[in-house]
Amino acid sequence: MIQQYLKLKHRVRGLVMVVPHTFGRKLNFHPHLHTLVSAGGLREGDSRWINIDEFDKNSLMQMWKYALITYLRHALESQVLTSKLSEARLKQTFTRQYERWWNVHVARFTSKEQFLRYAGRYIRRPPIAQHRFVKIGDGEVQFLRKDLKLKKWVVTRYSMNDFVLTLADHVPDRYSHAIRYFGLLAPGAKGRTSLGLFAVLRQPKRPRPLRLSWAESLKRDFRRDPLLDCSGRRMRWARRTRPQPA
Repeated sequence: MIQQYLKLKHRVRGLVMVVPHTFGRKLNFHPHLHTLVSAGGLREGDSRWINIDEFDKNSLMQMWKYALITYLRHALESQVLTSKLSEARLKQTFTRQYERWWNVHVARFTSKEQFLRYAGRYIRRPPIAQHRFVKIGDGEVQFLRKDLKLKKWVVTRYSMNDFVLTLADHVPDRYSHAIRYFGLLAPGAKGRTSLGLFAVLRQPKRPRPLRLSWAESLKRDFRRDPLLDCSGRRMRWARRTRPQPA
C-alpha cells in the first residue's frame, strides 16, 4: 500500500522496512506493524532521488483502509476467514469499520541513531524485560507495567499457567523474519538497484560489518566476559562429549 502511495503520489520507489510487533503492555496479543519509510525515493525514469517533505495522512488512511477491508472481504468470500460471528455480522462489521475514521500516525526521525534505537527495540527481543518481574512463585507471576491512563507503574498478576499461555503467543515461528523489506530494499531488487542508488546519492557503500561472536556481544552489552570462570580464569574449548545413557 505504501509503495502504491509513493508511486501514485510522487512517482518514486522508496525504501520500506516493516517490523512485526505482537505484544501489548499486559503481554496481551496485540499484533501491529511498525513501518519505516524513507523520506524520499528513486525516480527511475530519470535516475533522480526525490525528497518527500510530508506524507499525506488522509490519503494513506484511505488507501490502507480500502486495502485491508477489501482483503478481509475476499477472504470471507473464499471461506478462508473464519469467525464465531455469522457471515452477515462480519459484513456489517467490515462496512462499519470502513465508514469510520482511522487514526494514522506519521513521525519523522531526526537522525540515523534515533532510527536504529527505535527499530532495535522491536527486533528479536523478549516481550518483557527481566527487571520488570516483581514476584515469581506461589503459583503466580507479578510484573510491573506502565499504565498510560493512570500515568504510573502498576502491578499485573497472572497465574503460572496463564502466564505461560500468554507468553507462548509471542514466540515467533521457526524461520520467521523479524523484519521485512520492500521497495528498493526488497531482496529481489536490492542487488539490482543498490549500486545505482548509492551513485545517485553520491555516497560510498560501506562494507558489511563483521558479525560479533556471542561472547563479544555479551561483553559489549553486559560488561561481562562469559568465558571467565568464577575464579577469573579464562575457559577454553576442550572437546564435545556424547551424552551418556542414564
